[in-house]
This record gives sequence, structure tokens and C-alpha cells, in this order.
Amino acid sequence: MNRYVLFVSITLAGCLLDLLTKSWAFGWLGPPPGPRWWLIPHVFGFETSLNRGALFGLGQGWVLVFAALSVLALVAIVSWLFWARAARDLLLTVALSCISAGIVGNLYDRLGAHGLLGIDGRPDYAVRDFILLMIFGWHWPNFNLADTFLVSGAILLLWHAYRGEPSPPGAREARTAS
Repeated sequence: MNRYVLFVSITLAGCLLDLLTKSWAFGWLGPPPGPRWWLIPHVFGFETSLNRGALFGLGQGWVLVFAALSVLALVAIVSWLFWARAARDLLLTVALSCISAGIVGNLYDRLGAHGLLGIDGRPDYAVRDFILLMIFGWHWPNFNLADTFLVSGAILLLWHAYRGEPSPPGAREARTAS
């Protein structure tokens, strides 16, 4: 499969899935503070929240900084994959596609494109989160599918970095013949 097509397909599908699930959750539970709905009581459920920061809510209010970093990251990913030709590696292409899906999904929200308004009636530049997870009674910060794509892509990047470079085809045979 053409790596351009693979990259665009994974990025768009992941972003679309993220945006659809955010719309579904906020349509069902309403904007925060909304009710908690447990799928597995006191372990896993849904609760809407808005994050005006980044990872774990750090940097609250730095919307323009995070939006700019998101755009820079997307430019760097596309440059690395297609101008530096890193897309030759399937695992790297999939990992960076997942990361791009997460970036675009959260950037959409960060720019206020979701249409939610703050208490002042102006656009709310916040990322919509809705997945609720409790770990041994500790409330993990709510997250969304874009966040899971970002983390999954990062895990794949780590795997890529530590798995070692595979030998080119025929290299093993050449070593044993000499």
C-alpha cells in the first residue's frame, strides 16, 4: 500500500473516530459538569470535562502555544516521513499516523471548532475529554481517543527505537556464505 495513502487513512480515520466519540459523549452527557456514567462501577466510565491545557491539565490557558506546537509537530512528522523518506518503514509510518490523528483531533478542539461556549458566551478553547478511569480508587485525569492515539503512537515509536534495525534482505545469506 502506498505510504501516503496509509498515513492519510490512519490519520483521518483516527481523527474522525475521536471527534465522533467526543460529540457523542458531550451530546449524551452534556457539557461539564455532567453526570458520571459507570460502565464498570468505580473503575471505568464516562464523564465530560474540558482541558484548557495539555498533558494532565498542565499549562492551563496556553491555547495558542499548544496549537502552535501541534502545527509544528504535524509539519515535522510529514517532513520526516515524506521528505526525509522515513515512510519506507511501515512501523514508523503507522506510529506517526497515530500521533498525527491525536494531534489533529485535539487541535480541532483547542481551536474551539467544537462550538462549545464558555460562561462569557465566547468560544471555549478547550479539549473535550470524556473517558473516566479509576485506578485503585485514584481518579486518572479524564481523556479522549485522541490521547489514546498519541500514547499508542509514542509506544510504537519506542518499540521502533528499541527493536533494532532489521537486516536487509539477503544479508544473512551473504554472511553465512563468506
